[in-house]
Amino acid sequence: MEEDQKENNGQRRKGISRRGFIQLVGAGAIATTLGDVSKSSPVEAAEAAEKGEMVHVSLQVNGRRHRFKVESRWTLLDVLREKLGLTGPKLGCGRGECGACTVLIDGQPRYACLTLALEAEGKAILTVEGLLRDDELGPVQKAFWDNDAMQCGYCTPGQIMAAEGMLRVNPNPSLDEIRKGMSGNLCRCGSYAHIFKAVEQAAKLKQTV
Repeated sequence: MEEDQKENNGQRRKGISRRGFIQLVGAGAIATTLGDVSKSSPVEAAEAAEKGEMVHVSLQVNGRRHRFKVESRWTLLDVLREKLGLTGPKLGCGRGECGACTVLIDGQPRYACLTLALEAEGKAILTVEGLLRDDELGPVQKAFWDNDAMQCGYCTPGQIMAAEGMLRVNPNPSLDEIRKGMSGNLCRCGSYAHIFKAVEQAAKLKQTV
């Protein structure tokens, strides 16, 4: 036994321990990473340095103008929620697939999660909060309420804004046009039949206002 232990100890001294191997691998990874950074172009390095730079932006949201500093990489959704406290637009997927963050920009439905705040400067931004008339619901909001076009409600603000944008372009859409116009907004609860009915009623309500 003692001879076997001595032999094993000798092999450990001659070879590399597990800890030593991990340290060597880690050092190699760090060296590789540093090598990649050193090879980056001046343009890439400048862009990386500018990511944290704060710039002034002026946004017109729901008829009011706001001015503040933002990072150039901040999305419109970030600014609406974190700077202005407008929590109607929701962060769902963060990559323009669900539509929970839909707002109107110059009357057109846009995904706020894919729009940089700087891109929206000089344009009219409308969120679901801006559809209220004093303390009364707007036509589309009322139609969604009347038709129970929601379950969990998370997607509802985006659905309402998509419907609002569509009805501004097409005031009297057919059912097929409604389905197509609302196809960019997902409802994970599956309330589509109620949503379509709400949009049909909203079209009628808007014509009487």
